[in-house]
Amino acid sequence: MPRAREAGAKLWDWPVRLIHWSFVALMPMLWWTAQHDNISLHKRLGLVMLGLVVARLMWGVVGSEPARFARFVKGPRGLMAYLRGREKAAAGHNPLGALSVLALLGLLLAEVVLGLVTQDVDGIESGPLNYLVSFDVAEVARHLHELVFNLLLGLIALHLCAILYYRLFKRDNLLTPMVFGRKALDEGMAAPAMAPAWRALACAVVAAALAWWLGAGAPH
Repeated sequence: MPRAREAGAKLWDWPVRLIHWSFVALMPMLWWTAQHDNISLHKRLGLVMLGLVVARLMWGVVGSEPARFARFVKGPRGLMAYLRGREKAAAGHNPLGALSVLALLGLLLAEVVLGLVTQDVDGIESGPLNYLVSFDVAEVARHLHELVFNLLLGLIALHLCAILYYRLFKRDNLLTPMVFGRKALDEGMAAPAMAPAWRALACAVVAAALAWWLGAGAPH
């Protein structure tokens, strides 16, 4: 096994890495299906994205230590302390990176929720919950759906620039740990605790059930 896989402590568990790289794969697929009017596949992929976002939100509450929002999301005071160098970040996301994580998950959640009620230009194809809203509301949702996707593209570009910046100027490789899960920690930094696999499976079942239920039109 390559030394890169063995070096350092366990940082990112398999649920975080699986969801992360699934986002990476799904974004271009969703764009391609929308551009080529393959709405049926686009809706199915959108439901997969919905399940992944819900699973990540749940994992941010009950998952491994580095994935928990309570651990890396700081208030304004904590963020300013980090920016001024008065507070060292723990293993995983720093307080500034936490803003990127929240923005990404927030935009993805908004995108999939809008997709549930939106309709296409001709009003022929629509999301599974389109029946709950009026034609005018569905039209607004369609425009917002496009806007949020463009905002996501901008955020992804910013995210890639940040990865490059940390690699070139701070000599901090953020990519390899997200691939192999391990990273060499600073001296004195404790290895984060990992959550048991059954929690990840429970989150996956709940998220998949919710996505299926909404995809079926939220039957009563």
